[in-house]
Amino acid sequence: MSDIPSDLKYRESHEWVREDDGEGVVVGISDHAQAELGDMVFIELPEPGMSYSQGDACAVVESVKAASDIYAPVSGEVVEVNEALEDDPGLVNNDPYGDGWLFRMEPSEPSELEDLMDADAYSESID
Repeated sequence: MSDIPSDLKYRESHEWVREDDGEGVVVGISDHAQAELGDMVFIELPEPGMSYSQGDACAVVESVKAASDIYAPVSGEVVEVNEALEDDPGLVNNDPYGDGWLFRMEPSEPSELEDLMDADAYSESID
């Protein structure tokens, strides 16, 4: 069974979002997604300063099994990326909700957070 923290919001495409005390949102992929993809070998992160609309493809994770697009969970600007993933993409496998975060965004439409699933709804969607 996958780990699904209750303090996060989720997209059906397996991204998670953590609101970060008024400093925007942190984005990553769920434990379920990393387990399905297998060992990460490369992660193409978005460039800081780039803006995306909710649902836009903005990053790519590549594993031993497949490459998968990562979608912007909310509209906004990428303000920081997890540079540690360049040297160690396996952080996503080892700690998807901690050291394996992908990027931080400043939402331009904070109300879009309400469109995301809570942990219970996400759990049902992957069962």
